[in-house]
Amino acid sequence: MNQEEFSTQSDLGYGQLFAIFWRRRYWFATVFFGVLAVAVPLALLKDPIYRSTLQLLVEPNYRDREAGIENEFTDSGVEIDYATQLQLMQSSGLMQKAVNQLSIRYPNLDVNQISQSLQLAQLGNDQPTKIFEVSYSGENPKKTQDVLQAMQEVYIEYNLEQQEQRLSQGLSFINQQLPETREELASAEEKLKQFRTSYNAIVPDQEASELAEALQSLKLEQETLQGQIQESQARYQELQQQLDQSPQNALISARLSESSRYQTLLNQLQETEVEIATQSSRFTEASPIVQNLLEQRSELRQLLHQQVEQVLGRIPPQLNLSEIALEKQGQLGSTDLSLAQSLVETQTQLESLQARERSLAETEAELRADLQEFPNLIAEYNRLQQEVEVKRDSLDQLLVARQELGVELARGGFKWQVVEPPRLGDQVGPNTQQDLLLGGVVAIFLGGVVAFVREAIDDALRSADQIQEEALTLLGTTPKLPEPNLSRFRINLPWEEERDSPILEILQWLPFRDALDLIYKNIELVSSGSTLRSLAVTSALSGEGKSTLALGLALSAARCYRRVLLIDADLRQPSLHEELNLPNTSGLATILAGETKPLPHQVTIMGSEIDVLTAGPISADPVPLLSSGRLQELKGALRDYDLIIFDTPPVLGVVDPLQVASVCSSTLLVARLDYLTQTELRQVSAQLSKLNIIGIVANGARQIPNRYFASAESNHHSDDNSKKVSQPLLGKQSGLRQSQELEERPLAQLAAELNAQQNSLEQVVAFIQDQEKELEEQLERIHELEERLQQAQASFKEDLRIQLVEEKDRYHFLEKSLVGQRQTFQSREDVIQQYQEVLRHRRTELDRN
Repeated sequence: MNQEEFSTQSDLGYGQLFAIFWRRRYWFATVFFGVLAVAVPLALLKDPIYRSTLQLLVEPNYRDREAGIENEFTDSGVEIDYATQLQLMQSSGLMQKAVNQLSIRYPNLDVNQISQSLQLAQLGNDQPTKIFEVSYSGENPKKTQDVLQAMQEVYIEYNLEQQEQRLSQGLSFINQQLPETREELASAEEKLKQFRTSYNAIVPDQEASELAEALQSLKLEQETLQGQIQESQARYQELQQQLDQSPQNALISARLSESSRYQTLLNQLQETEVEIATQSSRFTEASPIVQNLLEQRSELRQLLHQQVEQVLGRIPPQLNLSEIALEKQGQLGSTDLSLAQSLVETQTQLESLQARERSLAETEAELRADLQEFPNLIAEYNRLQQEVEVKRDSLDQLLVARQELGVELARGGFKWQVVEPPRLGDQVGPNTQQDLLLGGVVAIFLGGVVAFVREAIDDALRSADQIQEEALTLLGTTPKLPEPNLSRFRINLPWEEERDSPILEILQWLPFRDALDLIYKNIELVSSGSTLRSLAVTSALSGEGKSTLALGLALSAARCYRRVLLIDADLRQPSLHEELNLPNTSGLATILAGETKPLPHQVTIMGSEIDVLTAGPISADPVPLLSSGRLQELKGALRDYDLIIFDTPPVLGVVDPLQVASVCSSTLLVARLDYLTQTELRQVSAQLSKLNIIGIVANGARQIPNRYFASAESNHHSDDNSKKVSQPLLGKQSGLRQSQELEERPLAQLAAELNAQQNSLEQVVAFIQDQEKELEEQLERIHELEERLQQAQASFKEDLRIQLVEEKDRYHFLEKSLVGQRQTFQSREDVIQQYQEVLRHRRTELDRN
């Protein structure tokens, strides 16, 4: 397989990975042991290694107090954290100082040696501590101790220098910031002072609070006033309903009722009205008495009006009182007078409360207007106040920090403490076991890489799936042959003694025979649309098993009661005559040359009889023979056979198989796995593309196609051999030949064979009936699935559609199988008729004799 094909199969299972390792085991073993041969001596011959350690408490002053003064004002560029500290401690400048101290005792020591062997780490994994561990490894234990002692002095000196530099820079920074901070504080205080003067507000927050409290009190007063107004309105409406008068009318009625003069005139007027009514009932209106009374009433009314004006001063124009209404105004009793007085008082009180309410509303509006101005004033005041406080705090911190840094600088800072001084180095290496293990891992890895690289560049076919990727119809696979058995099977030849035949061991092997039967059945199904009369069996290269496969297919066809002719068309290197122990003095070559017309040899294998036409003498140039046209004539002359199988030479390199395949109705290609490459398969596919190639057979599969027969082979192999009976020549053969062979057999044998054929026919009939019943059930399942598909929801239709396709495929397969069984039934029925005719003829002759 090429690199692209290997990458597409990267998702292999464990079994396939193991298979790749097993195929490339020699490559893997070579690399594996080669790496070990180098790694083992290197691990065993390593020099001893010593290591000394030093532990330092590196807690600088700026880490003494969390968020302290120094951490704010010292130079953060000198040191940031422990990770940075570790990197600085491994700098070449510090190591050079240690090299200078050790140059007298160790003149060959340099910075690179220390850098490669020196390691620094912070102790504590889960909770890091402030202790650094410095380790140095070397081949001399004393040297490791001396190097660490020199590094200890360098680190302590480096710490003091850094602290002094950092503190000095911090103090200088504070001195620069103090004048600027004082100026900023003074400016902020001046702005605050101007704000208070401009708005006449000492504390805006307090004044706003007082306004809010006054507004709240005003709201409470308004709520109380609202209650009083509602109460007065209710009393006013009630009094007005009792008097049924407005307050003005009630006031007029009360004043008139209290006037004695008005009451006297009113009484006289009422008496005159009564007299007028009395006299009018007795006299007419023109009567002097009535006229006098009317004049008297008119005078009284004028006096009454005069009295009203005198009492009231004047009549309000909005009252618009008539004469009759004025006569009724002064007729109030004591109770009505009291109610009228209360109504007037209530009206006066209500107007007073409403006036108070309007005054409070105006006051509330003024307070709210004043209060709306205070948020901006408060925000500005808070900003100025906060600015003053910040500047004052900054100034205080700078003053405190200057004092503390001055004291710290005078004290000299914090000196790193040695927790664990360096000692003579302890031996820590080499770790031979670890080195050997690492060498083994590297050897396995490199061996695996080489094995997979070799597999990637290998183009050989490994599985039947790769064949299907080439767009070829895979008709079946044959299992890889096991080791040869000691048992031998015999071939019955009429003219010479029996001898061992290795090819028959292969054909007798049950898994191989069952695979051939399945391949032949697939060939029939593929060729169901056309008559399979001739078949050319070829391969790309020699040694792929095409001759064995051709012979096996011929036997499978013979077991299906077909008359088969097997022709060895390999005129360059024929092999069938050697495998079947047949003479090869004449054959296909002599026929094509026009010399002789030899008859095919009849061979009985495993109870099935086939005809074999050998290749004949080896020809130096068989192309003219195959191109002469006699091959087509020979095929026409052999039309009595149901099937003619040609065993052709390999395709690649010669034109012979193309000549033979051109006269055949179908061509079958044989490919041996782990032998043929994909490139060669593409080449042979391209050469056979214009011929009727029906498919390809994968030969040499590692897994037995039919495990059932593979497991049962060992238990039933001996029984199958013991139960074998010599089978007659079955299939459509010529009547003369059939009659001659049956006439030569004993009568009892013919009767026994006829009984066996009838029993076999009954089994075929029973199988056909069962298959027809299964076919009907399959058709019912298809109808049921079609109905469910129409009624199913959209989410289930896809699954039902896939299931329906599978059921239809199974139906077609059963249908084709049934057609084959019916052909078998017809063939066996013809054979039984032949047997019956021969038996009747033989018995008639016996009766005559």
